[in-house]
Amino acid sequence: MTAVLDVSGLKTHFFTHAGVVKAVDGVDFAVSKGEIMGLVGESGSGKSITGFSILGLIDPPGRIVEGAIRFNGEDIANAPEERLQRLRGNRISMIFQDPMMTLNPVLRIDTQMIEAILAHEKIDRKSAWERSRDALGLVGIPSPEERLRAYPHQLSGGMRQRVAIATAFLNKPDLIIADEPTTALDVTIQAQIIHEAQKLTRQTGTAMIWITHDLAVVAGLADKISVMYAGRIVEQGGTDDVIDHPLHPYTVGLLGSVPTANQRGARLFQIEGMTPNMLALPQGCAFGPRCRARTAACATQPAISDVARRRLRCFNPQALAEVQE
Repeated sequence: MTAVLDVSGLKTHFFTHAGVVKAVDGVDFAVSKGEIMGLVGESGSGKSITGFSILGLIDPPGRIVEGAIRFNGEDIANAPEERLQRLRGNRISMIFQDPMMTLNPVLRIDTQMIEAILAHEKIDRKSAWERSRDALGLVGIPSPEERLRAYPHQLSGGMRQRVAIATAFLNKPDLIIADEPTTALDVTIQAQIIHEAQKLTRQTGTAMIWITHDLAVVAGLADKISVMYAGRIVEQGGTDDVIDHPLHPYTVGLLGSVPTANQRGARLFQIEGMTPNMLALPQGCAFGPRCRARTAACATQPAISDVARRRLRCFNPQALAEVQE
């Protein structure tokens, strides 16, 4: 299947007075039509910067220094701003963690959704209003006509996020990047929104990148998972493979820190140490100082390789028994 998005060798660095921060350092992945990829990692891993790089939203002192971002075959890594503006909100949409980054607090919902359509398509306002109403209905918002007349502050947090998702799908984009859109919501609303997003992706054939720090969120949502640490993808594969049989010690640690019903009373797994200083990364494997399976080989940077139906950046993937003890 032809990839809607093919990212290869992407490097996005920030040139600060203190030094160079390699926020994204050689990332590769592809997402096809109707496919959902979970991009997972702790805060500071580079996952959100990866999403912003795709959209061309990196401001100085940051910039893309290397790599290709092929969207429907066109390399947009260094595309002019005019071209990117035609793509954003039209062929590529983004859903933010805070829906108020999408919604203007002083404009009614209908005004904002209609303008999002008219900015990219020449149709009459009545048709745009009807499409907006239908979009709200598709994400499970009751009485969509009434909600269209509301202001953002008159809606609950979960309802605002549904509006943001509906807005992202308005122009039938080829790709949606969702940056932790359910983090601030309670688990019930979170599950409902994940279900609606997955359903719409399947129905429309839109490709989606779901960025999150929580592997449990993407376990039932994504077709495949890419795990990031310190600017690099350390494990990448089908969701079932990564969740059921993780190979990278960092992935094992993330999964072990997720509470489950059958672990009641048991102490959760804790990844020792702290996330690395991106201005002073350790020599070799960036996860090495925190890894229970580290060996002398970890003093050098592992290349990414194919192991057991996935891509893996680790010298010692078979040491899981030690890691899980």
